[in-house]
Amino acid sequence: MAQILMVLTSHDQIGDTGRATGFWLEELAAPYYEFLEAGHEVILVSIQGGQAPMDPESQQPQNLKEAGKKFLADQQAMLHLANTTPLVDICPEDFDAVFYPGGHGPIWDLAESPHSIELIEEMYMSGKPVAAVCHGPVVLRHAKTAQGKPLIENKQITCFSNTEETEAGMHNMVPYLLEDELKRLGANYLCGPAWGDFSVVDGHLITGQNPASSVSSARKLLLILG
Repeated sequence: MAQILMVLTSHDQIGDTGRATGFWLEELAAPYYEFLEAGHEVILVSIQGGQAPMDPESQQPQNLKEAGKKFLADQQAMLHLANTTPLVDICPEDFDAVFYPGGHGPIWDLAESPHSIELIEEMYMSGKPVAAVCHGPVVLRHAKTAQGKPLIENKQITCFSNTEETEAGMHNMVPYLLEDELKRLGANYLCGPAWGDFSVVDGHLITGQNPASSVSSARKLLLILG
């Protein structure tokens, strides 16, 4: 049984707009159950600890998939979500893999968190799977290799695309477009059709494009774990 860390945002609004955000439910719930059903232990952590904010849009009927419905009705899962461990209390060597769900929240806190950056660098350099889906790959923005280069330089990677951000009406609300930012850092950005399932593996780095890519990203992490 592996110990899989799932790291959530604690940021609950889009910049200073007052519009609510957080993590995207599908991107937590679908991998959460994939990992549990494979016999692994899942530990939920967030920047601040305690209740991690869920983007209310991800609970709307048009966005609520089976895994999300199951999670909302799962008392143990919801209790776990209400009592996440503060990221600062986590020791990377205690875990076998890390998975970052998206939502817009991570752009403002996890992307800039020195604790998150250190976690990613230590896990990656130890050869452990590092996975992120949708806006989750923003957490790779400041991560470096042992040589001080961007971790994602020349890596095949995906994330929420410029097209999807525009179609979601969020392109003017975010500080940068994630696709552009990853390209700027030297990533070999790959993209599937908008809103379709598309995930990419480069070594032990796994990224998914959007909420529909949550399950395939989780399964690719499980394959690497063996």
